[in-house]
Amino acid sequence: MPVSMEIKPIRDEPAYREALQEITVLMETDPALGTPEGDRLDVLATLVEAYEARTFPMDLPDPAMSKPRSTSSPS
Repeated sequence: MPVSMEIKPIRDEPAYREALQEITVLMETDPALGTPEGDRLDVLATLVEAYEARTFPMDLPDPAMSKPRSTSSPS
């Protein structure tokens, strides 16, 4: 797979889907670390991770809202 295409920030859903598709193709070839393909996979994964963190934020659960667990065992 040629790796000459320019990598750009992921700013919208179409760019996100395109990056995911390319990541899938690259992962199937299992590129070695430090190769152009391996570096491209690493950069694309980092960009996807950043886009997902911005677009699909996940709040941590509130510990005060969790149900307390009993530490005693039933007899």
